[in-house]
Amino acid sequence: MSDALIDSLAAAVAASPDDLPLRLHLAELLVAAGRTTEAIGHAAMLLSRHPADADAQRVMAAALQPASSPSAPPSPSAPSSPSPSPSAASYSDKSGAGAGGGAPGGVDWAALEGEFADVVPPRFAPAQPVADRAFDIERSAVTLADVGGMAEVKERLELSFLGPLRNPELRTLFGKSLRGGMLLYGPPGCGKTFLARAVAGEMGAAFVSLSITDVLAMWLGSSERNLHELFAAARGHAPCVVFLDEIDALGHKRSQLSSSALRTLVNQLLTELDGVDGSNEGVFVLAATNAPWDVDPALRRPGRLDRTLLVLPPDQAARAAILEYHLRERPVAGIDLARLAQATDHFSGADLAHVCETAAEHAMRDAVATGEVRMITQEDMLAAVREVRPSTDAWFATARNVALFGNSGGEYDELAAYLKKRKLL
Repeated sequence: MSDALIDSLAAAVAASPDDLPLRLHLAELLVAAGRTTEAIGHAAMLLSRHPADADAQRVMAAALQPASSPSAPPSPSAPSSPSPSPSAASYSDKSGAGAGGGAPGGVDWAALEGEFADVVPPRFAPAQPVADRAFDIERSAVTLADVGGMAEVKERLELSFLGPLRNPELRTLFGKSLRGGMLLYGPPGCGKTFLARAVAGEMGAAFVSLSITDVLAMWLGSSERNLHELFAAARGHAPCVVFLDEIDALGHKRSQLSSSALRTLVNQLLTELDGVDGSNEGVFVLAATNAPWDVDPALRRPGRLDRTLLVLPPDQAARAAILEYHLRERPVAGIDLARLAQATDHFSGADLAHVCETAAEHAMRDAVATGEVRMITQEDMLAAVREVRPSTDAWFATARNVALFGNSGGEYDELAAYLKKRKLL
């Protein structure tokens, strides 16, 4: 058999890998030419597509014959398949029937699949075990004293969580349970995550943070299992603060979800908040979102995330404290924090951090250009304030529509009052 003809056919097969009759003809020619290793690869590819194909099985059996007694396979039009060679028969089980359920020739195709796994992948992927999750249980060193401003927010947290924990006698007298949930919402970058850590540090409690990326898994039921294991870990470390970041992604309105898997995940979250499988005594759930209007209403009923707290941009005193914090390890001179705080109205904490970063870039740029290091000055800070725009404006534009048209139950009264104060409503 001409090697040039075989090579030409091999090139044609490479160009049209789905042309199975052409691949079968090439495998037959390879067997006839004694190039059995190549023939086995093509036969294995054919069998991966059609495991019961008699012609492909015949070619594979012929390719597996000992090299000392080569035998060309019969033509494709032959009415019957030859008896298996001794080499091929060695793959059959003791009963003489192949693993494929009595396949022609008695070939154990499961064994062949394992032997030629590097040539063709298995038809079915093996089941993937779900690994046990180990969630990081932290001890927060941050307390509410580290949170600048937010006097009203701190007062609400004191009444909801911290006061009952510090006064067990009063808690018992008034029948206040050590469980509960609170939804923190507001524009991005205003310290909702930092506030949750501060609550955990103030309580001396364990802290575990969870986002949707920590829960979602590709295997059916694994996402629900991950969520259950998180709450089981929190119950085992009570008192514990569980922080659910971006709760609108984890607990989106089920009426708006097209995926049954995500709806099931919301159902699992509702079950865990109810503590059906175990007591949630000592487990405090703080959830944060920038879009509370997208959170499933069932999550906000009493006994779950039953209290809602608006976390607004920092006030003037808080802005001064945040600016001082971000400038404390930088070379500064002549900084007027009070003036800067007054000029950064409506800036979020993240915006203020960006102002300090931008001012440092201005000073560093001059140092690179002149070769002389200089301090960050008030002029650098004011230039940065003019350059950085508050990121909260876009959020309040959306929130205004919610306060106007989506506040029938009064759940956004606090937001509406703030917008009226800013003359945005």
